[in-house]
Amino acid sequence: MWYWIKTNGLIKRVFSNYIWDIPNAEKKVYLTFDDGPTPEVTAWVLNQLKEFNAKATFFCIGDNIQKYPEIFDSIALNGHAIGNHTFSHYNGWKTKTSDYIENVLLCDEAIRRLTTVNRQLFRPPYGKIKRSQAKSLVEKGYKIIMWDVLSADFDNQISAEKCLQNVIKNTRPGSIIVFHDSVKSFKNLAYTLPKFLTFLKQNNFVCEVID
Repeated sequence: MWYWIKTNGLIKRVFSNYIWDIPNAEKKVYLTFDDGPTPEVTAWVLNQLKEFNAKATFFCIGDNIQKYPEIFDSIALNGHAIGNHTFSHYNGWKTKTSDYIENVLLCDEAIRRLTTVNRQLFRPPYGKIKRSQAKSLVEKGYKIIMWDVLSADFDNQISAEKCLQNVIKNTRPGSIIVFHDSVKSFKNLAYTLPKFLTFLKQNNFVCEVID
């Protein structure tokens, strides 16, 4: 499995209509969590964030929102931002544009049924989206949020310590950092997140929501 831990600057320039980072002089960083809400994992993440007074943005799957509405509610109630991650975790490169947009709007309906806090933030699963899909979503008012740093918590072939070093070594002011509140990622996440939050606090970083 190949992927960038730190997104290449050329990619950011070529796809400049996507949001890869949010530069600032105040040492703000932007933690994001994909694929939830997930029983137990999401609640654990929320407790960790609360302990460190950190805010984050959760890119939720519509099907999981419908299955676990109470967990989803707790995200917004704790002051975090909500983003759309499609209803069915579609790979945009493998999906017809009309079907993809329909799936995004299904997720949007699931979000709107449970909360009025909707900033129309969208992250494509796997980071894979066609230009036609992105164009349609931007026309509908969505901001397409990618990332600057990938923790790779989903990769069970790497150690938890490697996952931690991925984020510590590559995070800068303005970084958008990807984690996953999923069962698959929890082994690496459980080790990495508390230590990374401690690192951020010790180095005077502030964790903010994306808006």
